[in-house]
Amino acid sequence: MTEISSIKSSFESIIKKIKSNNDLDQLQIKYLGRKGLVNNLLQSIDRLTQDERKDFGIKINELKTLIKHLIKVKRQELLKIENASDYIDITLPGKKYPKGSLHLVTYGVEEITKIFSRIGFIRMSYPEVEWEHYSFEALNMPKGHPARDDFETFFIDEPAHPKYGKMVLTPHTSSGQIREMQRLGKPPIRMINIGKCYRPNWDTSHTPMFHQFEGMAVDMGINITHLKGTINYFAKEFFGENRKIRLRPFHFQFTEPSFEVDITCGVCNGTGLLRNPEGSEAQKCRLCKSGWLELGGSGMIHPNVLKSGNIDSKKYSGWAFGFGIERVMMMKEGLKLDDLRIMYNNDIRFLEQF
Repeated sequence: MTEISSIKSSFESIIKKIKSNNDLDQLQIKYLGRKGLVNNLLQSIDRLTQDERKDFGIKINELKTLIKHLIKVKRQELLKIENASDYIDITLPGKKYPKGSLHLVTYGVEEITKIFSRIGFIRMSYPEVEWEHYSFEALNMPKGHPARDDFETFFIDEPAHPKYGKMVLTPHTSSGQIREMQRLGKPPIRMINIGKCYRPNWDTSHTPMFHQFEGMAVDMGINITHLKGTINYFAKEFFGENRKIRLRPFHFQFTEPSFEVDITCGVCNGTGLLRNPEGSEAQKCRLCKSGWLELGGSGMIHPNVLKSGNIDSKKYSGWAFGFGIERVMMMKEGLKLDDLRIMYNNDIRFLEQF
């Protein structure tokens, strides 16, 4: 047993000084070779009693296992030193691959859907390529209305339908009002319609393609207080408790009375001014310029629109609103986006933040 301890001690001392694979090979032969020190120990087993042989064999196997393990570890160390650039440590954790995420607009769609589902609104989606009838006539916009000019609408180069007119890239989600009323046949109706819209505009708050969500409620006794309450609920849930809204009288062909809905700006906190860090004179907010931002249009559904949807306008009333998703994302608390176009510039530095 003393010989085993001596061989173990000498091996552990020598292997620490090994500097090359060639020296390590020689060391392995010296200790584990056919005529090596370990095998030589086995020749003395005949001098032992039967009980001593069993314990001696166990100790020899333990010694061989230890020597093999130390040689393997040393060989890995030498490999790493000699060829550091190609060395692979399989025990290290794998590299993290870049993780993708949903687009900012998609997050907006999901959040808006959840907010309105909590008060009983059903999510719908209607065609992006629409007929003039649903986009204009059924919404009380006769031929010759400015919104039907090709400076405001993308027309499809296809033959006109004898009943529904020309095909267009839908300029608003309001055409979904008519389709939803015709689909259900009678109130009550609680709809949130989310889809893509197209208009030839391009500036800090407009893009030629944008997303819009259309809210509509039709039932007996619906009035403006229900409209304002719903929009205020949405504003508090989506933008935060500190934001305020206002209804500003306006004119839309498909609602009467009509309102523009404004909300306090999230970039300048409703002041209309941005103070420079150096303390110099405040500048006008690039986004709102006045402290208020336009969310979109709203109002009580015009009786002619109810009739187009086959709804009795003498028995039922309703309200509707249409807001742009990119626009409401610009106004969301904490984001402070001052240019809507950044959402579609494909700048990974911006997109990966979400």
